[in-house]
Amino acid sequence: MVQEYQSPVRVYKHPFELIMAAYVRRFPKSHLIPVFVDSEIISESHSKDGATLVTERRCVIDIEAPRLLKRIAGVDYLYFLQKNTLNRRDRTLRIEVHNETFSSRVVIRECCNYTVHPDNEDWTSFEQTASLDIKSFFGFESTAEKLAMKQYASSIKKGKEMIEYYLKELEDEGVTYIPRWTPPVVSGAARLQLPPRSTARAIPVSSAKTGPDSKDPACPSEIAAGSPDDKLDADYIRRYLGDLTPLQESCLIRLRQWLQETHKGKIPKDQHVLRFLRARDFNLDKAREFLCQSLTWRKQHQVDFLLDTWERPALLQDYYTGGWHHHDREGRPLYILRLGLMDTKGLVRASGEEGLLRQVLSINEEGLRRCEENTRVFGRPISCWTCLVDLEGLNMRHLWRPGVKALLRIIEVVEANYPETLGRLLILRAPRVFPVLWTLVSPLIDENTRKKFLVYAGNDYQGPGGLVDYIDKEIIPDFLGGDCMCDIPEGGLVPKSLYRTAEELESEENRLLTDSIYKSASIFKGAPYEMLIEINEASSVITWDFDVSKGDVIFNIYHSKRTPQPPKKDTLGAHGITSPGAVNAQMIDRNWVLGQDYSMVEKALTCREGESVQGSHVTRWPGFYILQWRFHSSPACSASSLPRVDDVLASLQVSSHKCKIMYYTEVLASHDFRGSMTSLESSHSGFSQLSAATTSSSQSHASSTVSR
Repeated sequence: MVQEYQSPVRVYKHPFELIMAAYVRRFPKSHLIPVFVDSEIISESHSKDGATLVTERRCVIDIEAPRLLKRIAGVDYLYFLQKNTLNRRDRTLRIEVHNETFSSRVVIRECCNYTVHPDNEDWTSFEQTASLDIKSFFGFESTAEKLAMKQYASSIKKGKEMIEYYLKELEDEGVTYIPRWTPPVVSGAARLQLPPRSTARAIPVSSAKTGPDSKDPACPSEIAAGSPDDKLDADYIRRYLGDLTPLQESCLIRLRQWLQETHKGKIPKDQHVLRFLRARDFNLDKAREFLCQSLTWRKQHQVDFLLDTWERPALLQDYYTGGWHHHDREGRPLYILRLGLMDTKGLVRASGEEGLLRQVLSINEEGLRRCEENTRVFGRPISCWTCLVDLEGLNMRHLWRPGVKALLRIIEVVEANYPETLGRLLILRAPRVFPVLWTLVSPLIDENTRKKFLVYAGNDYQGPGGLVDYIDKEIIPDFLGGDCMCDIPEGGLVPKSLYRTAEELESEENRLLTDSIYKSASIFKGAPYEMLIEINEASSVITWDFDVSKGDVIFNIYHSKRTPQPPKKDTLGAHGITSPGAVNAQMIDRNWVLGQDYSMVEKALTCREGESVQGSHVTRWPGFYILQWRFHSSPACSASSLPRVDDVLASLQVSSHKCKIMYYTEVLASHDFRGSMTSLESSHSGFSQLSAATTSSSQSHASSTVSR
């Protein structure tokens, strides 16, 4: 497989002639490059007018290879052939290099060009490309490739240092100017011809074309495709993209060039391209595929125009509890989300899943823009932002299943299209229920992203290693104990009058109320609806989520070591009427005695019509758990635990004696629940333990139920 490399354009702020005088001082060898053992001139020729000089050299390289490999290969040195073409008239130098040693097994080609800077005739540009094709190398193909890559990276760095060293040497000798080449006298004329203006191929440099210091003060986020000669400048990379290794620079430039040649319309900014490369560890093929999928998605959904065309609805302005707030200590934009105060169910029911998704996308697009602004303000590359999530107030209400489903979809979209945009996530005041939420969402979060999470329980964030390590004390929000006012909505419950109907949500392909994971159940007076859950391991977690769409119900959870035997069919005395138990299979035998055959493990909860209930129960023992919903009636009617014949008859005839619920239940295994905490602890050495109640909950009874 052929490996190719491309360096950024490097700019020397010195005339071409002076750079050439420094360049020739590296021959026949230089102490600055110890591996460059020696060189000899094989041939040299001039053009008739003396403008062009072609020099061929044989160079000896002491490659830094393991001694064993050298012994197997049977060589101590590698020999390369170099051809230099100096055009004094055009002020260009082209250097072509290929290997002589092992040329049948390995093909190494390198091409370097010194040219006049396109925007300043007194500056010189340099660019370098290389290719490596290892056909066979004694079974050491991988090792040889790594050695070649290392050698290439070293040569790029040393080449620039060497030129600068010899420029300084010339300056110390008093040589600061060398006149341009002029053609010889023509036909005996006494007057010399003036040198023509350089006709060297212009190499547009990114710092002059696309960088923040360009003539366009707005610094356009995209450049037109179809301009393959447009190259990145090394100083621009260091100033606006950060310190990259030569191989990383090469990946960025090659991917950018590929986009220019193949992508119609416009291509994303260099910062955005670099994020996709980082997300795939600079694997060029994987990053290209990843980026192309995202570009297609952006085009389909017109995301490039989102900030200009989408206006955030008043609903989200009032009830979405998030906003931008200054920056962290590293200059990264800071986004604060008070998730504990957010009515997730209300927002999903009122705005729809698509509305929330657009809100999150606009936040990410705004974050990209703020990163660019902070890069200019702070004078250093800032490519990501910090997010602070305050979980004060988080409870099972936030685990409403359709809301979690919407959250998971949003996480998938963000992970696929905004990689490496999160620099750090600070999670503050994490409650007991947080591990359950983390278990649900963590599988969709990239491993590199999870390593950026820091979790603090209670007031741990106020101590050493807390919030002040990442955010200046002067900008800590007032609701976290700071003095800075934070203009972020406090949320609250979204009025039900703003809820969309099921038909409206379904029209947006948000089947939140009719999702297949939810089941419907009818509850008759005197005939409860019961669901059996078998638990084989203590400390498992039973979670539930149900809406009461009609009537009032009482919700209970029971435990039994005995195996319930629900009757298939049952008749009630001489009336011969089939019991509703034929539909609502009752697990609790009528002959069982509460406290002896089975026990109540949760306090009975009364749920009114229209309420949504979410909760969880950490099991203390294995066995059988029964979730029961029963008709809520007056105390007189509910005195007996057994259904009466009159009640059953009435329940079949009177519609008002029937309740309806939509429910969803799930069981988290013990190791999954504990693992939700373990995965967080392993993701960062500075993890702050949650409360003792949380970490011990897997071994003791705990539950949380919230209704609204």
